[in-house]
Amino acid sequence: MSDRDPYFDNAKFLAIVLVVCGHMIEDLRDDPIAHALYFYVYVFHMPLFITLSGYLSRNFTFSSGKARKLIATLAVPYVLFELAYSLPRLLLYGKLEISLLDPYYLTWFLMSLFLWRLSTPVWQQLRWPLVVAVGLSLLSGTSALPDELSMNRTLGLLPFYVLGLMLRPEHVEVLRRPYLKVVGAVTLAAGLVAALLLHDGIATEWIRWRHANAAIGVDDLTGSLARLGMLAAGAVLVAAFMAVTPSRRTWFSGLGAATMYAYLLHGFVVKAAERLDLGVPVSIALGVVVATVLCTPSVRAAFHWAVEPRLSWAFTALRRPVR
Repeated sequence: MSDRDPYFDNAKFLAIVLVVCGHMIEDLRDDPIAHALYFYVYVFHMPLFITLSGYLSRNFTFSSGKARKLIATLAVPYVLFELAYSLPRLLLYGKLEISLLDPYYLTWFLMSLFLWRLSTPVWQQLRWPLVVAVGLSLLSGTSALPDELSMNRTLGLLPFYVLGLMLRPEHVEVLRRPYLKVVGAVTLAAGLVAALLLHDGIATEWIRWRHANAAIGVDDLTGSLARLGMLAAGAVLVAAFMAVTPSRRTWFSGLGAATMYAYLLHGFVVKAAERLDLGVPVSIALGVVVATVLCTPSVRAAFHWAVEPRLSWAFTALRRPVR
């Protein structure tokens, strides 16, 4: 029997459902309800995914085995899907642009996670890592950073990865207390109400983390306060979501181990759905179905070569560093 904690698999699966549904309604934002839901989900869906990634990366080191896994699960899939997503762009928009340093569409997460994971040992040596990460996030908004290496998102969302690194099992246990499920549900509901009321008055770019303050049209003080607010809102909603996540094994627990498949593959479905007028309810329902199907064992078996390629043939025998 597997000794995996179903809580984290449950959280990962529910997080990927939010990610897919968010992308499914992105093209429908002319509808006020769709725009509000999009805004709400984007405030915390990737922060949630990133925080979980940070928590599950706490044991990362520069050892040979970990380095090889980093290459096989992030670097190689990044190259494959960066190339793969250039094909729909060519077919739909007549554009063929391939730049491995400038991530296209959803491949930015692989690039950013690769860089975050490489930085893990550094954060574990600092006395106040989260303070430093928040400072870098705010400073990144004051400069027109290049698109290469997805620098705006990599630095802007960095605090969520560091937050995950700093969490300990005892912190997570607090969130799993039964009474906090009610608090979490109320907080998520309040966040949805706030999104319905405020989404028209806040620039969408704040929840995308793609541009500097000047590009969004504000001065650095205003921009830094807005970014700090988004970091705080994201952290609160991440905590609330983790509080309502079931701890017991569920029908979807097994699917939570394959969320990277859903993340990397769902973009093709989204691009196809953009050509149709499905409406908000159908798009959300389709997003749930797509996220579920793409985490199943059959999809994992079919696309293992691209998402988790076996590259033992490309590596030398494990060896100790020369002293």
